[in-house]
Amino acid sequence: MNPLLCGLAANPALPPELVDRLIALAAAAPRPSDLSDPTGFLADVLVWHLSERADLGPAQVAALAALDEDTPARLARGGHLGAADVDPDVWPLAALALLDEGRGLPEWARRFAVDPDPSLRWQLASCPGLPADVEDALAADPDHEVAAELALWTTSSAVAARLARHPHAEVRQAVACNEAAPPAALAALLSGDGLPPAHSCLVCDGREIPFLHDPHCPDADCVLPAGAACDGTHGSTVHGTWGRALANPATPPEAVAAFADHPSVLLRWAVAEHPGLPAEVYTRLAGDPDSRIRASVARNPGSGPEVSRVLAADHDVEVRRAVAHHPRVPFDVLERLTPTTRLGQEPLPRISAATPEELAQGAASANARVRMLVAHRHDLPPELRDRLAADPDASVAKAVAPHPGLSPERLRAMVALHGQQVLARVAANPEAPGDLLAEVARHDPPARRALREIASHPHATAEALLPCLAGGRSRVSAAAHPALPAAVVVGLLDDPDPDVVEAAAGNPSLPPAVMAQHIT
Repeated sequence: MNPLLCGLAANPALPPELVDRLIALAAAAPRPSDLSDPTGFLADVLVWHLSERADLGPAQVAALAALDEDTPARLARGGHLGAADVDPDVWPLAALALLDEGRGLPEWARRFAVDPDPSLRWQLASCPGLPADVEDALAADPDHEVAAELALWTTSSAVAARLARHPHAEVRQAVACNEAAPPAALAALLSGDGLPPAHSCLVCDGREIPFLHDPHCPDADCVLPAGAACDGTHGSTVHGTWGRALANPATPPEAVAAFADHPSVLLRWAVAEHPGLPAEVYTRLAGDPDSRIRASVARNPGSGPEVSRVLAADHDVEVRRAVAHHPRVPFDVLERLTPTTRLGQEPLPRISAATPEELAQGAASANARVRMLVAHRHDLPPELRDRLAADPDASVAKAVAPHPGLSPERLRAMVALHGQQVLARVAANPEAPGDLLAEVARHDPPARRALREIASHPHATAEALLPCLAGGRSRVSAAAHPALPAAVVVGLLDDPDPDVVEAAAGNPSLPPAVMAQHIT
């Protein structure tokens, strides 16, 4: 198989009879004997593209489902197969896919809960809405990996509390991630109070203890993480359980706060991420010697303005940038940060939550960087949006340029005033008209970033798209654009770049006669 056929398989304009031909080609192709078999791999990619089509008929679905054991599951997730079409004994993966999407039958869940294949029980354990008796069976599963998967996904607080007492430490670690676990169980996983000792962990399951895993382990099949260790107390797994419980927002704040001075940087980092701690804990962590912890405190919604003011003067730029991403950082602190900190091109949480009065105040600031922060918000009142579009500072105009609602005249005025500096952002405006995009595409020197925006813009015309084919990353998107002339698309089928070939083959403007020539 080749990129051209894969592109054709995804082409929404491919006629049904040509879909049939591609399915026949996929059926005749050799299946991969191993992961290094490129012929089989490309055949699998072709089948994947075909099964993702929205226009498959019943006979085509049946033909694809017969190709291998994985495709029925993909067809089920895509809505091509329902419960009435699937026999769980024939297509177990498809049945599990339907259960995972809430479209399976309860009796299937009971059937898989006792299946001798642990991989099927493991997949079942992550499905939502399982009957209570099925969850009980999975919680008692002899394979701890099945119980651990249930521990991650169950929404039953009673089941999570039961699994927090599981004899295998890996299952307890999974419970620590689950926000449905009762707060008392999460606190117990941190303190150990009231929990019986775990009997085993991933380390002592297969190693004589005491054991410390070599971080440079030469065994290619080894699944233990670096630093895994057990001396009978399941040390590394317990440490991992603490980290996950500390990061769980359902864990009681008082239990989390007890780890604020722990010698482990990773555990203090997890504490700093928790949103419900007492103010004095955030204040203490704001002075931590590790900048990652200070940055976590700086962006944590639970820390207050006093912490923001302190950390806005931090010597580490990532900490200062984190302050700017706090959802309630004071506006004056943001203003202090703008001269020394790059704050990105997305609206900051504080700007997104700003009141109309705050937005108007920011837009009127003498500081162009503050006006730029406001301009990044793309749901501004029209009068404020238009005022910022006419701003004499290019950084402000650049920020507001993709704002929906800007008229073509205002976009042209921005280009006339600021030129190359705003071209890419103007081209990203969803309402930019085709003739303006063509003007931007012809700009000399070429604006490469603008061409990338134009190549996928829904209003791009053929005149705008042709310059996008000259080179660079815009070529693939332009080759797939339906406004590209059919003759040009046909010519791209011989392009040396396989990504361009696949994109052109998937272009719906490709003539059906040409499609047919390449499916033999």
